[in-house]
Amino acid sequence: MGETLKRTLPLVTIGLPVYNAEATLHRAVRSIVNQTFQDWILLILDDGSKDASYEIAQSFRDDRIIAVSDGVNRGISARLNQAVAMTHGKYFCRMDADDIAFPDRFEKQIAFLESRPEIDLVASSMVFFRDDGELYGVVPMPERHEEICRFPWQGFHFFHPTWMGKMAWFKAHPYRSHADGVEDQLLLYSAFQESRFAGIPDILLGYREDRRSFLKVFRRRRLFWQKIAGMALQNGRWLDVFRVSLILPVKIAADFLNTQLGADRLRTRMNKVDPVLATEWHELWEKLAKMDAPLSHEYRA
Repeated sequence: MGETLKRTLPLVTIGLPVYNAEATLHRAVRSIVNQTFQDWILLILDDGSKDASYEIAQSFRDDRIIAVSDGVNRGISARLNQAVAMTHGKYFCRMDADDIAFPDRFEKQIAFLESRPEIDLVASSMVFFRDDGELYGVVPMPERHEEICRFPWQGFHFFHPTWMGKMAWFKAHPYRSHADGVEDQLLLYSAFQESRFAGIPDILLGYREDRRSFLKVFRRRRLFWQKIAGMALQNGRWLDVFRVSLILPVKIAADFLNTQLGADRLRTRMNKVDPVLATEWHELWEKLAKMDAPLSHEYRA
């Protein structure tokens, strides 16, 4: 869809692609409505769901929430590019249909971007949770661009579900649909030399991960290998081609030991969930479960 939003836009636009997420979409959207920062617009882009996802997206009685559907499954990259093309606000924010944003996510990320105009894209630490809402680990976010981009051929420790950045950056660096599954990593690899990334150590998102299938992880590793090596080859980065081809078999072996034999020490290092965070999360989880679809909100120009 080539439509563009006609009204005056708020400071931040959230792009939320949806595919068969009827069980989780309510809480994800409610976590946005529950933000301390309220000058936003949410684009829910249904990607040809076969369940009630689009009907749920339409049920929120808030004129800042726009549900869009063309009935076709195009993939996450196409939907994120569609969201970027539909709007011209200052900042663009990522959100997934099965995650939960902490109430101060937008407030902290916008404050950071407003105070650091040289930064194009910011991400944050996040906490992992199961389908039942049980927390089981925190993954910290590196803060400096140099640290985030230290080993580009190995991948970027820069969590896609927590991204917020300049709209102009997203328009200049579109996602590539052929890389769906590693779309964030290929985008970062293509742009890191001319961009500035930064991380916020605060935990601003709850990331849902119930089980890790080796086959699913293997397919993602193989795709990463193919796409990063291909772009490196295209740009004459021969050393990166060699490096990624050397490290990926090691990572795949570690994935197998982790998913099949429970060797957790071989996966991304997680910190323990402290009691204060656990209490905050539990209160948020219960609050979002009780929230009704919001009443009509008077849009702020």
